[in-house]
Formats: sequence, structure tokens, C-alpha cells
Amino acid sequence: MPHALHVRRTLLVALLALAGGAAPGRAQADQGWVTSRMDAWFRQARRLAPGRWGVAIADQQGTAIWTQQPDVPLTPASTVKVLTTGFARSVVGGAARRPTRVLGTGTLDPVTGAWNGSWHLELNGDITLERMPGTGPQLVDLAAQLAARGIRRLYGPLVVESADGPADATYPAVWSPKHRGRLFAPLIGPLMLHENMVYVDVAPGPRAGAKARLVGASPSGVEALVTVQAMTRGGRRARLGLRPRGDGGWVLGGTIGANARVRRLTAVAPDPRRVLEAAWASALRDQGILWEPRGPVAAPPDTGRAAALAVVQSPPFDTVASEVNRRSLNPGAELLLQWAAGRGPEAPQRLTEHVREVTGHGDDVHLVDGSGLSYDDRMSPSAFIAYLAKYPQTPSGRNFPMLLPANGSGTLRRLASGFPGSGVVRAKTGTLGSVSTLVGYLGRPNGTLIVALMYNGPRPWAARQAQWRLFRLLGADGVVIPADSSGMDEDHLGGSEDSADAPLRPGPDRP
Repeated sequence: MPHALHVRRTLLVALLALAGGAAPGRAQADQGWVTSRMDAWFRQARRLAPGRWGVAIADQQGTAIWTQQPDVPLTPASTVKVLTTGFARSVVGGAARRPTRVLGTGTLDPVTGAWNGSWHLELNGDITLERMPGTGPQLVDLAAQLAARGIRRLYGPLVVESADGPADATYPAVWSPKHRGRLFAPLIGPLMLHENMVYVDVAPGPRAGAKARLVGASPSGVEALVTVQAMTRGGRRARLGLRPRGDGGWVLGGTIGANARVRRLTAVAPDPRRVLEAAWASALRDQGILWEPRGPVAAPPDTGRAAALAVVQSPPFDTVASEVNRRSLNPGAELLLQWAAGRGPEAPQRLTEHVREVTGHGDDVHLVDGSGLSYDDRMSPSAFIAYLAKYPQTPSGRNFPMLLPANGSGTLRRLASGFPGSGVVRAKTGTLGSVSTLVGYLGRPNGTLIVALMYNGPRPWAARQAQWRLFRLLGADGVVIPADSSGMDEDHLGGSEDSADAPLRPGPDRP
């Protein structure tokens, strides 16, 4: 058979399977093929990673092919993000965006360029605002719009609000204290800038005995919050550290060798407002706007509601959700949940109700956050299978698998080999100190499989290796999972994958 014809027929079979049209004989053959391999795989997996396993393999319609304790609720870790993505998308839609605004009430002096009146920033929890590596909306874009209006002077302190209440940032109450403030668990809320993290690039001074130099920082302006105490020493080694100051800044301490390369240090912002103030001042300076925080504020005219002086928008929801899943970005998932359900304690309850409604399951679904960082989340393998089978059939679920990482990318980068190509797998990992989960879709010539592999126990690293092996075994002759529209592809959003799952070890590893 000519190669092109073979490819077309293979793709047609996959499309028919996704639509429920796979030939019964071939589906039954595939079921036997899967079952014959699962028994041996599970015996080995349980031996290498003793603990609580829950496994379910199903066809595209959610009909079980092979299971092991499928109805037992287990801790899902970051696979909760799959559910948060679906819930939020069903509420706001795949094209929704989050705005960041400068709002003001007043008038512009055309001679001096002074804004006479009040103004404030409105932040609404856009995880992409000033995000690394700087490809999201930027504060300098807002400043440029102010300059284009002729504004050259701003007076008064920085006031920050959100469209639905105070612009704050807190830790979810259900997160363990040992997680809070680590790189994968920053403060979260409408006041979100650069993922509420900062980094500085440090170079040696001109000679031994001189202070080290800051040669880069992000977001721009954060260098004003860093006190440099690190010194230059002989050699190439560097022992540097950022420790927080009581005022929201940092002290750069330690030593760096005179012949050392530039080192990058990353820290979580303990006071995101201080970082915002520094970044906003830098953005205004960049556009030639003089900001005097202690300057006089003229009484604004009685013109009613504040007008939008400048606006930037997040990328569309689907773009943001794709990156959240690919990088397993905890603050991004929590902000998706807030986007859909608000900031109150009822938000996780609404997420739980959504999953139960879609799946028809009950007590084996209990979610307390949007990211899966809490050990109190519970989900059974059969509930995952039901969600992955049924949600794509809802009006808001079109192309839902395309929002999950493809094999070889993001948290699935270790599945780069052993498949005919990228896109054979669309799945999400979950990792905590005693959790290793992997759920998603796997394309096969006889139809897409839905897979839920859940492990809670003392050997998550060994469990993850077993999970990788099973996906390679089932997908060695797989086919790329087709989208049902040409309007979506896996490259929704660029950006760093640095927050993706690291090698498993005790404690959360950016789950």
C-alpha cells in the first residue's frame, strides 16, 4: 500500500474511533491486546512500587478494558489541573481573556502633561502579566498607552484594585505550610506579577574584594529592592543566596569567583505589592513619565465612573490553560479556578460539583483546590476515566485533549522516545512526596485509549518509571490524536517549561 494511502486510512480509523465509529471486531481485538499486556505490567509495577494502586484503561466512550481498584479515591496531585481546566473553560469559554487596566478620573493638562485627578491600577489575576520570559502583557505596554495619551506626569501613591474586590495575594488555606513560599507555591490572587517570583543575574565584580554586580533582573525594576552584600573572591565557584528583607526586598549575600560565569538566582516575592511598585516605576521611567508618589493629587471632576486610560489583555483562556498544564503551574491553576468561581471557599466546591455532574460520580470526587497541591484532594481512577470520556462531548469540551501536554513536551518530556511522533499521548502528570499519577489519552490505530494510573505510596519515583513504561508499551505503534478542528494545535503559548515536574523525590516537585 502506498505510504500516503496508509497514513490516510490510519487517520480515518482514529477519527472514527473518536466519534464512536470504530469497528466492533477491531475494538475487541484491541481490548484483548491491551489486557494481555496489562496483567504482566501490573505485577511488575506493584513489585517495584508497593503501595496503593488504582488503574483504569478504557476506550474512547469510557468503557473499561482493564482495571485495578478503579473506584478507590486516591490523592491525585497535579492531575487535578485537568479538571480545573475543564471546569473553568465551561464557565468562561476558551476565548476569554483577563484584563489589566489603568483607570482614572480627571483631566489632562495639555501643557505640562500632568494628569489632574485620581488613577489606579486594576489587576485581575493574569498569570501571564510580566511572566517569564517576558512574552505576556507588560506593564511597560500600559505605560506606553499613557504616554500616547500625552500623560507625562502622575501624582499620588500607587492604588491597586481588582474588578471583584481587594487586589491581594494569599496562600490557599489547604496548602501545607511546608509548601508555602517555595518556588512552586507563591502567593496567589489578583495581585499577580511575574508569577509572583523574581530573578536576578549576578556577575563578579571587577576584581577580588569588590562587591558582586547585578547585571540583570526580572521584572524590570526589581533590582532597586536588592541590597548587594555578596563579594568577589578568587576562582570560579559561586555561593550566592537571596534572603528576604523585612520591607519586601532582598539581601544578596555570599561569594562569587572572579572568573565565574553569570549566575541566576530566583526567589518568591514575599510582598508582591513592593515588587509591583518597583516594576511600575520602572515601566513609567521607560516611557518618559515622571511619577511622584508623594505629589499633590488634584480633586478629580465629578464625572462618574473612572475611565480606562490603558488596557492590556491576557492571551485567550485556551492558551493560558495549555501552558498551565504543560508546565504544571500551580498558581496558574489556582487563578483559573478563581477566574471561573471567584476567590471564596465555595470555589473548590463548585469544581467538585462540576466534576460530579459531568461524570455521574459522587463521594469518590472531593476537591479542595484547583492545583492538586493539597493532600486532601480525592479522585478515583474510574471518575477520571468518566470525565476524560464525557467532558469532550459537552459543548465546552471541544478539542479538550489538545489542552494537555503532548508526549515529549512539558511534564511529558520524558516520553519523547518510543512513539511514532508527538501527539500520540495527551496526558497530565501529578507528583507529591508520596503520589505519582498519570491520566490522559493515548492514540491507537483501533481507537483512542483513556488511561488513569494512580499511585499513593512510599516509592513514587519507581511508580512513575512504571507509568512511563506502560505508556511506551501501549503507544509504540500508536497514532497521533487528531483535533476535531484545525483551529487548535499544541503550540498555544510559548514560555518556559522550567516549572515542569522534576525527577521525583520526597516532597512536592512542582507537581
